[in-house]
Amino acid sequence: MKTALPMSLLALVIFVGGAAARELRPEAINTASIASIVAGKPKPADPDPAMVRLQVLLDRAGSSPGVIDGLSGENVNKAVAGFEEMNNLPVDGRPDPDVVSRLEGNATIVAPIVESYVVSAEDAKDLVDRIPEDYGEKAKMQSLGYTSVAEKLSERFHMGIDLVHALNPASQFAPGDTVWVVDPGPPRQGKVKKIEADRKTGQVLAYAADGSLLAVYPATIGSEDNPAPSGKHKVKGVARMPVYRYDPKRNFKQGKNDKVLTIPKGPNGPVGTVWIDLTEPTYGIHGTPEPKLIDKVGSHGCVRLTNWDAEELAGMVKPGVLVDFVSRSSATPK
Repeated sequence: MKTALPMSLLALVIFVGGAAARELRPEAINTASIASIVAGKPKPADPDPAMVRLQVLLDRAGSSPGVIDGLSGENVNKAVAGFEEMNNLPVDGRPDPDVVSRLEGNATIVAPIVESYVVSAEDAKDLVDRIPEDYGEKAKMQSLGYTSVAEKLSERFHMGIDLVHALNPASQFAPGDTVWVVDPGPPRQGKVKKIEADRKTGQVLAYAADGSLLAVYPATIGSEDNPAPSGKHKVKGVARMPVYRYDPKRNFKQGKNDKVLTIPKGPNGPVGTVWIDLTEPTYGIHGTPEPKLIDKVGSHGCVRLTNWDAEELAGMVKPGVLVDFVSRSSATPK
């Protein structure tokens, strides 16, 4: 492990030419103070160590920021608001001293935010050369796996691919290489009794039987052209690594494809690694091949989460769990 940086260099980001070569010091993240984040400051163009730390601590606490990328944004604000709601704090979506104190005082921060990881031979297996955009081309593939070891690690550790490269600018991600990754902690545990899919705030909230908030996730919930269902529904079942049945007459038209297609399974498939089936036909809560677009680009009526958030939620639900589509007023800052 490298020697910790002095306090004056906590937020140091070094540029050594090009986005792929950008280096972010791991020790800066491990020792950064999230109290230094000033609400409303301009969004940084490059990963901020304090923001990475904030995102990891929120993820560990059960209020997902979506992709951990070190950048400020609406999903971070919503994660802070979710943490405030989980802890019965005034909800404004800002990391004020009370929020910071509770996050830093959580026992889960004992583990370093950034740790070293040795790439295994297994990490390099089942990769594909590329993922075509056209569904007809997708249907011809055997699987829709990851396109690189870096992409596979980014999903495993809830990271944006740019942050993976910023922490490891010189790595080839070959088996045996030691790389830096963040540690988002273990998946949330518990039994979900009710799910709220909030169209207005772009969040999925999972509640326990006693009414306590177990987990909060940023979500894409339908779109103007393909709205999500309204009212109350139930979880029908869970399918892991699902194939996707594309039917242009029942779902939507993609490209020039006008026939029913079976899209193979894989993390880069249209519904990602998990499908939580709902009693409303053709609708579900599922993962995505593009986690950085959560709550930024509309879905075809379903509820889209990052793959890791969908997997975590799927592990806490059973058939019969209530799913309520609501539109609460947002308390997070814009």
